[in-house]
Amino acid sequence: MLNKDDSILIMIDVQDKLVNMLDSENKEKAITNSKKIIQASNILNIPVIITEQYPKGLGLTIENVRDCLNEKYYPYEKTSFSIVKDENIYNAIIKESKKQIVLFGIEAHICVFQSALELKEKGYEVYVVSDITFSRNNEEKISSLQNLRHLNIQTPSLETVLFMWLETSKNPSFKEIQNLIK
Repeated sequence: MLNKDDSILIMIDVQDKLVNMLDSENKEKAITNSKKIIQASNILNIPVIITEQYPKGLGLTIENVRDCLNEKYYPYEKTSFSIVKDENIYNAIIKESKKQIVLFGIEAHICVFQSALELKEKGYEVYVVSDITFSRNNEEKISSLQNLRHLNIQTPSLETVLFMWLETSKNPSFKEIQNLIK
């Protein structure tokens, strides 16, 4: 079960060119749902780590999402597909001293998949948010999520993650989080 006090949120490569390669429905979901989980992390004080794969070529984190990050917008530039292979990113994860990693981003079958796999191998509980994780080819996304499940990596939806973090409707942030998903 996810615990907000033991979680880190990691957004992988939700960048201009990658988001713009998605079909219109998935592009809208990527932007909307990324904003919701970032806003929830702000409300619940969950640390956020942002990565950008080769931003000179793929652009920065998409502006609509970047605007929700405020002071949390401190992206780690990477060229490795797995975030574990990047010393700066992995050290940032270790520094947080949390055991639960909530991941989402683009591309599901490359950077998200490899990162999830290697984080699990390092002993973390890994949750890949299924409705904020995309690939240019939807079949690649579906296959990747299925493979992650077979490897005992959780693939909950955005709402499932938010309500696990809340634990109860008596949580002082319940109404604020509920308003994000209405």
